[in-house]
Amino acid sequence: MQKITAHLRHNADVRIAFENARRMTKHYSKSFYFSASVLPRECRWATYAVYGFCRYADNLVDNPRTRSIDEIKHEVDMFAHELRIAYRTGESEHPIIRSFVIAAHAYHIPIEYPLDLLRGVVMDLEYNRYATYDELYVFCYRVAAVVGLMMTCVLGYSDPSALEYAEKMGVAMQLTNILRDIEEDAERGRIYLPMDELERFGVSEDDVFMRRMTPEFRALMQFQSTRAEQLYREAEPGILMLPAETRFAIYSASKIYRGILPKIQANDFNPFCGRVYVPTGKKFSILLRELARTRLHILQSRFNIVS
Repeated sequence: MQKITAHLRHNADVRIAFENARRMTKHYSKSFYFSASVLPRECRWATYAVYGFCRYADNLVDNPRTRSIDEIKHEVDMFAHELRIAYRTGESEHPIIRSFVIAAHAYHIPIEYPLDLLRGVVMDLEYNRYATYDELYVFCYRVAAVVGLMMTCVLGYSDPSALEYAEKMGVAMQLTNILRDIEEDAERGRIYLPMDELERFGVSEDDVFMRRMTPEFRALMQFQSTRAEQLYREAEPGILMLPAETRFAIYSASKIYRGILPKIQANDFNPFCGRVYVPTGKKFSILLRELARTRLHILQSRFNIVS
């Protein structure tokens, strides 16, 4: 398979497509862009392409537009149709798929991963409640875990079980997003917490929509936070299965997302105290620290230095 850099050298249209993906990454996620920018060159361009694809897919549904739900679904279907053809032929005139399919072929990303992502974004058009955690898990897998699986293909791995750990990490991150965004989602008429667990803890939908922070709601939030934390712990061994030179990217992402959970706890698990986040400066501090640790590890390995 021809390397991405070879495509960039010999095809101006491909250069434009990858540059567009790079600009999208920089525009939408400064920390992700910085993390990608210090990856090895081939891996860096593939990361931009994967991010660009995922962002475009999300924007099809999340960006406020005047289209009907059926029209948006049709747009997603056409996008998926073009993706299938591109996987078969290795090329596309679509400005997003053009770069993505080159990266997908170079890094052997199974087509089911991006197709599952598209199925996940459509779920947001079809569901605003999930009856059980098993149902919610499918959503988390499709919109988040498959992103981690695609990035695991790009970053490389030494053991196929790394993919199982990547799935856990992606689900943990999506659950963290859900806990962070309860108030924002409620404003859009959405509740992502499993309905049977609301009932088990004695929390009503009105408690969510009316922003009533009851002891029962607090216990439910604590339970969900513990579930996410457990998934982060279970996912950790998979990071060591990544190459040393790319490992820092996942360590950083994990620490940044995981860092949201203590902030939720510091608010006494009240999701109505304002959206919690990890400050940009803290994100870059984590990235730089993990990058330095990775490079120190590489030097130690190269020169057989015992730490």
